[in-house]
Amino acid sequence: MIKRNLLVMGLAVLLSACGFQLRGTGTNQLTITELDVSARNAYGDTVRQLRQVLENSGVKVTANAPYKLVLTNEKDSQRAASYAGNGASAEYELTTVLSYQIQGQNHLPLLNDKLEVHKIYLQDGNNITGSGQEAALARKEMRRDLIQQMIARLEQLTPAQLEKLQQAADAKAQAEADAIEAARKTQEETPQQSPLELQDQ
Repeated sequence: MIKRNLLVMGLAVLLSACGFQLRGTGTNQLTITELDVSARNAYGDTVRQLRQVLENSGVKVTANAPYKLVLTNEKDSQRAASYAGNGASAEYELTTVLSYQIQGQNHLPLLNDKLEVHKIYLQDGNNITGSGQEAALARKEMRRDLIQQMIARLEQLTPAQLEKLQQAADAKAQAEADAIEAARKTQEETPQQSPLELQDQ
């Protein structure tokens, strides 16, 4: 019985890693039906895989969507976490930080946030090739975790919440435009002294 359960769990993990999702087991409850998705690295793995996951979740990814998800920056870093006594191997901590922005109408920013994932892998000084493959695999797993986190963030956003954020952004943009216009009118109405008048003073 235990072996059977482990087999079923193993198959489920394998299928989910391939992007397949068993009916009734998915947690994606996206209320956003349309979304534009772009990134600074337009052909990067993260934005490409994110688009695929969104489409598999029933979201129409289109440039005509009322809201846009922009992956503004993706930064990878690595630091030594620990060293083995003989110096032949060491643990390294990999970190990826993904900054993103959700834009509404007129490209107004509605939300700015970031996601962060960490993973530790062992680098064997006697097996550079194998260690490099392990690091690459770790990065792939981290990217998958990032995308899952992004989907979870998007699940929390409803059309009503996005509309409220849009109204707040519109009000802020209007207030800034009014302030600029008021400053311009004040400058126009303020008498300007000529250079000759300034010299006489």
